[in-house]
Amino acid sequence: MSAHDLPRQCTEPCPIERGMRILGGKWTGSVLWHLKDGPVRFNDLARQLGGASKKMVDQRLKELESQGLVRRQVLSTRPIAVAYEMTEVGRSALDVLEHLRAWTERHGV
Repeated sequence: MSAHDLPRQCTEPCPIERGMRILGGKWTGSVLWHLKDGPVRFNDLARQLGGASKKMVDQRLKELESQGLVRRQVLSTRPIAVAYEMTEVGRSALDVLEHLRAWTERHGV
């Protein structure tokens, strides 16, 4: 067996692990899924994600915004009202989420 045949050692996570770190976070997939049809105001999104606290929703949205998957838009400043929408990068993740949804339903997991 030559050195060429040996598994390559990585000093950083593989692409699947990097993707799971982004999309696999608690409530992350649900947040993106609820933004698929267009901009959603923060309070409406928090209501749609019934089991998630507003703090958790805010945290996920900030993470997704920093990763370039979600864009925040200020609608008014008094009182503060914001809406979130997916970027093109975020929208491209919908295929992955759709496959995951179908796999889950098909196998009853």
